[in-house]
Order: sequence, then structure tokens, then C-alpha cells
Amino acid sequence: MSTPLATPGAARTDESSVRIGALVPLTPPGWVEAGRHLLAGLELAVREVNEAGGIGGTGGTDGIGATGGRPLELVVRDTAADPQRAAAAVEELAGLGVAALAGEYHSVVARAVAARADALGLPYLCSSAVLDALTDEPTDLVARLAPAQSHGWRIYADFLLAAGHRRIAVAAQPSVYWASGTRVLRDHLAPRGGTVVPLDMGGLTPTAVCDALVDQRATALLPLVGHPEPAVPLVRAVRRDRRLAEILIGAPAGQPEFATWAASLGDDGAAIPFLRYLPERFGPLGARVGTALRERLGEAPSFVAYEGYDTLTVLAGLLRTHGTDRAGIAKSWPLVDVEGTRGQIRLSRTPGIGVWQWAWPPVQVVDRDPAAPERFRVLHTGPA
Repeated sequence: MSTPLATPGAARTDESSVRIGALVPLTPPGWVEAGRHLLAGLELAVREVNEAGGIGGTGGTDGIGATGGRPLELVVRDTAADPQRAAAAVEELAGLGVAALAGEYHSVVARAVAARADALGLPYLCSSAVLDALTDEPTDLVARLAPAQSHGWRIYADFLLAAGHRRIAVAAQPSVYWASGTRVLRDHLAPRGGTVVPLDMGGLTPTAVCDALVDQRATALLPLVGHPEPAVPLVRAVRRDRRLAEILIGAPAGQPEFATWAASLGDDGAAIPFLRYLPERFGPLGARVGTALRERLGEAPSFVAYEGYDTLTVLAGLLRTHGTDRAGIAKSWPLVDVEGTRGQIRLSRTPGIGVWQWAWPPVQVVDRDPAAPERFRVLHTGPA
């Protein structure tokens, strides 16, 4: 679907829009809620750019006095967490003449987007996928705002160690993303006295997982699995097993951030620490955008919504200062210096990361407060 967001009342000298391709999971098996939040952030930023005069224009507040620029147009495609579908969408969007690509939440899908965009010479700013190896080879065409998985998950491992956990069970489904996360945890924990106990969710029932946790004397369980299945029955089984009353359940991938987690699990979904990429306190921009996102979504915005807003803010800044030529955009990643909702955004080359990277957005370990599951508690913060 195509989503033009030009402001009706703004006077323009050039009615040809600058098109940005947006890739988001909007239908299952994609995480639809994450896609909805990501799209809300993208759309809000585009609306504000157009109200301020568009690309190359000057403008006032809420569209009043906005003049001279070209409107931004978001051309949205649903990836449905399908890498092949996403790659086909990149081909289509390139043919439609988009200046750049934005978005995606699922890491495996973002890899497919990055590979096809690189092959087609199309700049891609990844919003929310964290897999370190976003591309097989280094490229100047791809950049990313989300922190690399190795950065965030090492912070999560430090949190586990500080909380006294040394035997951490990882119940994982087969996935490049889950395997990468398990490896990060193992490599970081082992030199510090921690042990990862692997549990293969391909062959274990929730009851069997509970038995294994007891047998292995694990003090923490990380379900690296899909939501709602098998995450919900697994969490419920552990919560109801009296032998495991003291075990910590954790979710470094961030599933408890979303309201569907709380709706699915109720009280059982609280006190499950997860990673999110927000500052402890927002500045004026983040506070203003948070209010607008809440109005747009009808609920508290997740960190993914802020990632979407920041993505389009970065791209709009590049388009204003360096033009709409694809090659010019790609050459301009190292010149990014933009105020985002979560801090000043600059892109750099980071060891082990083959794309231009914001190093780093803020990282927190938080959970839902058992006394009020709609409220989050900050348990740990990572270094900048």
C-alpha cells in the first residue's frame, strides 16, 4: 500500500514527491504490533517534515507558512516477516523510484532487505533489526540505528551476572537470530564464571523444560522463542511449577515491551527483564514525540515507534542537505549529525559491523512491575 502524507494546506513550488520505501511487518507471522509501532513513528516524522515545508522548503508550525519544498511520500510494503517477500518488495520499490529504504523489525528479514538494496544501489536505513551480520560483506549503502545484538545482549549478560545468575538456561527455537544471541551470551558469560545451558525447543514440551531446569540447577531461563507460541505456554508452565519459584525468566529480545505480551500473560508476564532502547529521561524532542505517538497509537509507544521516527528524521536531514540522489545519500552516512528522540545520532564504522552504525543508542534492562504491569521498572542501564 502507498501512504502519501503531504500536508494539504502547504504551498509548494514542486509537487513531485520524494518517495521513501518503508518495510514493516503488518501481518502474521510477523510481529504485527511491532510493525504498527514502527510505522506510526515513520508516519509521524513524515507528517512533521511535510508540515515544515517538505524537502528543500521552509516552514512554520503545524503546516502554517510551510513553503517551497517537495513533499515526502512514504510507500509502505508489508514484509510479513518473510525474507523473500521483503526482497521482492525492495525490487518493486526500486522500480518506483524511491530515494531510499527505511524500516524493518525482524533481523532475518532486514538481512534480505540489506542484501537486495546493496545489489540495486539503493540506500537503506535499518530502523530496528539488531543482528550483527546485517550484511555478508561491508557496504556503504546500508546504515542502522538499532544497536548491534552483540552490544545489547552483552549488557543483558552483565545484568544477569550482577543479579547473581551463573547458570542460565536458554530455551531456543532454530533461528539465525536466536543462535547468534546464544553465542553472544555464552562468549560473554564464560570468562566471567557464567554458564549457558542450551535447551532445544524443537523437541521439548513446556513440562520437559521445567524438568530440565530443575535437573540442570539453572537460576535463570531465557525463552528465545516465538510469541505467542510457544512463549506463552512456556512462561505459564514455569510460573506454575513450585520447584521453580525462585527462577528468573528473562527476554532479551524485548517481547514484554508490547501490550500483547501483558494481554497474553497477565500477571505471569510481569517481572521478566528485557532489553529496550530508550533513555532514562527524554529531552524536549523525545517528550513531544512521545505524546504525539501515544495519540497516534492509542497506547504508550514502544521503543520501536521512536526508532521509526528517528529513521525518517535522519533520512529527511540527509535529503535536505545532500539531495535525493541515491549515491549521494549513501556517501552522506558519515556526515549524519541529527538530534533524535533518544539522543544525538551520528553514524560510524564499528569493528565487526559491516554497515554504518549508530554506536550507540541508549540501552536499558527493564521489566513490568508486578504491582502494576502497565508500568516499567528500569533495572540496569548500559554504557553509551
